[in-house]
Amino acid sequence: MEGGPSARIREGDCAVLKRDEVFKAVSVLRRRKIIFEKQWFYLDNAIGHIYGTTFEVTSGGNLQPKQEVEETTTETKEAGTDNRNIVDDGKSQKLTHDDIKALKDKGIKGQEIVQQLIENSTTFRDKTEFAQDKYIKKKKKKYEAVITIVKPSTRILSTMYYAREPGKINHLRYDTLAQMLTLGNIHAGNKMIVMETCAGLVLGAVMERMGGYGSIIQMYPGGGPVRAATSCFGFPKPFFDNLHEFPLSEVRSLLSGTFSTETLPADPEENALVEEESNGLSEEKQSALQETEEEPATEASMEISPTEEQDTMDINAEDVEFKENKEKENKENVREKQIKQWERRKKLKEAAALLREKNADGLIVASKFHPTPLLLSLLEFVAPSRPFVVYCQYKEPLLECYTKLRERGGVINLKLSETWLRNYQVLPDRSHPKLTMSGGGGYLLSGITVVLEKGKSDSSNSEPLKMEEPSSKRCKLQDLPC
Repeated sequence: MEGGPSARIREGDCAVLKRDEVFKAVSVLRRRKIIFEKQWFYLDNAIGHIYGTTFEVTSGGNLQPKQEVEETTTETKEAGTDNRNIVDDGKSQKLTHDDIKALKDKGIKGQEIVQQLIENSTTFRDKTEFAQDKYIKKKKKKYEAVITIVKPSTRILSTMYYAREPGKINHLRYDTLAQMLTLGNIHAGNKMIVMETCAGLVLGAVMERMGGYGSIIQMYPGGGPVRAATSCFGFPKPFFDNLHEFPLSEVRSLLSGTFSTETLPADPEENALVEEESNGLSEEKQSALQETEEEPATEASMEISPTEEQDTMDINAEDVEFKENKEKENKENVREKQIKQWERRKKLKEAAALLREKNADGLIVASKFHPTPLLLSLLEFVAPSRPFVVYCQYKEPLLECYTKLRERGGVINLKLSETWLRNYQVLPDRSHPKLTMSGGGGYLLSGITVVLEKGKSDSSNSEPLKMEEPSSKRCKLQDLPC
C-alpha cells in the first residue's frame, strides 16, 4: 500500500485535514472550495507536497506552507507569581473588535495579530507563565488559520468519526476498535468474515491491517453494503479485488442448502448477441412496414410542390436521426445495467462459494442489530480454533449472547470486557488527567471456536430442559417404581 513517510499529495487522493484535535476527510480536487473550521480555501497549492505538511490560509483561499519561526529565548519573560489580582472586566485589551477586523482586512498574518494582542493587553505581564502560555495558545487557535494535511489511517478516521458523528459508528471508540483487531488476530493472508453497520469503518480497519492480502467477506443487511468510511481510506483498486459481499437475508438459505445461482444470467456477450439478432429481426420488420407506408406516401407527394417536398424531407431526416440516437442511448443504458447486474451476481456466487467452504479464519461483528442470532448463524462458516469478536454498545445483549454460546457449546475462552480510557495532558510541571473523558466505549465479547460434536450438541439442547424442571418434581419422578 502506498503511503510511506515521504508520500506526496496527489489530485484525486483522499486526505484528512487537521486543526488541533479536529479532523475532516476530503477529496483532493483542483478548484474545489473547502470549508473547515470557519475557514474556506482551495487545495490546489497542496498538490505535490508531502503528507503532514502544515499550511497557512492566505488571502483568496490559497494555501502556503508554514515557515517555522524560531522563538528567541534571549529575553526573559516577565510573569507574575499568581493571578489573584487579575480581574476579568473586559477592559484589559486595548484593541477593539473593529481594530482586529481592520488588521485582517490589511492581510496581516495571524501570528502578527496575536503578537499585537499580547502587546496591547494590560494584564498579560501580571499573569503566571502557565497562564501566559494558555492565553497565547487560545489566541493562536482563534486567529491563526493553520491547517495540516495528513494521510488517512484507522486511528485518524476512528478519532474523527467518534468526535464528529459517533452515532454513525455505533459509538465505537478508537481503543475498542484497536482491541477488536487484536482479539480477532487480523493479519495478511487471512480469510475474514465482517458484519458491521459502522459506515464501513471496521471494514476499512480490517482491510488496512491485511494490506491487500487474503480475502474478506462482508455480510450486509438491506439492499447493499454501506462503505462511506471505507472510501475515506483511499485504498488502491487491488485492495477491492479480494473484497466480497453477501446479504444477510441469504444466510439461512445458504446454511440449509437451498441457495442456488440458477437465476444468474448468461454471459453478457451472449446476451448482446441475442439482443443484436432480435434487433436485426425487428429492424427488418420495421423496414418492411416503412416500405408499405411509403407507397401511398409517394402518390400523395406527386401533388406537392418541390419546395414543400424538400422541407418535409429535412424534417423527416431530423426525426429519424433523433430517434436513432435515442434508441442507441437506450440500448447502451440497458447493456450497462445488464453488465452491472451480471457482475454483481457473479460476485455473489463467488462469496457463496467461499462461505460454503466453512473455513474462515475469523469473524468480527459490530452492528446495531441484536448479536445473538447473527453470531450463532455466522459461526457456522468459521473454522475450528479461530477467534471471533462481537461489539455492542450495551452490555445486556452480549450477556444474552454469552449464555446462549455456553449452552450451545463449540466455543472456549469466552470473555466479556469493557475498556476504560482516560486522556492525560502531558506538559512540564502540569501533567494531569484531562477534566473531560469518555463515559464508555462499548463492550466486547470474544472467544475461540472449537469442533462442536453432535452428541454434545444434543445433550446441550436437552440439559436446559432438565434444569428447568423443579427439583421436587424430579425427585418424585425418580422415586416412582417402573
